[in-house]
Amino acid sequence: MTEQLFTQPHLADRYREQSDPVLQLSNINVSFDGFRALTDLTLSIGVGELRCVIGPNGAGKTTLMDVITGKTRPDSGSVIYDQNTDLTRLSPVAIAQAGIGRKFQKPTVFEALSVFENLELALKTPKTVWACLRAKLNSEHVDRIDETLQLLRLGSERHRRAGLLSHGQKQFLEIGMLLVQDPHLLLLDEPAAGMTDAETAYTAELFRTLAGQHSLMVVEHDMGFVESIADHVTVLHQGQVLAEGSLAQVQANEQVIEVYLGR
Repeated sequence: MTEQLFTQPHLADRYREQSDPVLQLSNINVSFDGFRALTDLTLSIGVGELRCVIGPNGAGKTTLMDVITGKTRPDSGSVIYDQNTDLTRLSPVAIAQAGIGRKFQKPTVFEALSVFENLELALKTPKTVWACLRAKLNSEHVDRIDETLQLLRLGSERHRRAGLLSHGQKQFLEIGMLLVQDPHLLLLDEPAAGMTDAETAYTAELFRTLAGQHSLMVVEHDMGFVESIADHVTVLHQGQVLAEGSLAQVQANEQVIEVYLGR
């Protein structure tokens, strides 16, 4: 089922060379009441790349995600998505519609609705009141939901109320709510937090499967999880990029050892 999901034409046609950046942040500065949250931050993520962003608390990781998704407007700098779209000029809704999905650390699902209904609501369909009243899923929509349920190992839970799921299952459901929207870029904030060892291992497997067909930026504190998924790691410190490279390169960096990993 996993293979079937990722060989659909609408995904394959979108795949481009890894060297092309799907996201380019240049000289981003953000201040809050005189506090510099981000300082001249420059970061590029390639199409199909799985990027991990690490750093101590207060390093600017959440602010970085807020800037990308339009929640926070930078004081200066540019955020270019898909080669020519300046995200600083778009609303958060328009950014989501352009193909950027964000998962927060705490799962955000509609607990009173079933697992299937959560995924149905998340589909890229018109969300006006009249459209919702008349909405009827076509076979393509149903197939996409079914494939996502199987991919996330939630097939047996499709009719279960989301509020009754385990924490890890809610994490998977929220990831599924992003996937059915067919995003180009996924922003994932500590996706493995609170998961069992088995769920964490499957999340790593899932992300490795998604990379290539989607671009992923994963903010994570669990270095074991980072080690299991990372192609490329960016270390933030005091709102700036401290180091970038493979995990081995980052772990050997003296500045990183000093400020983050510890001696």
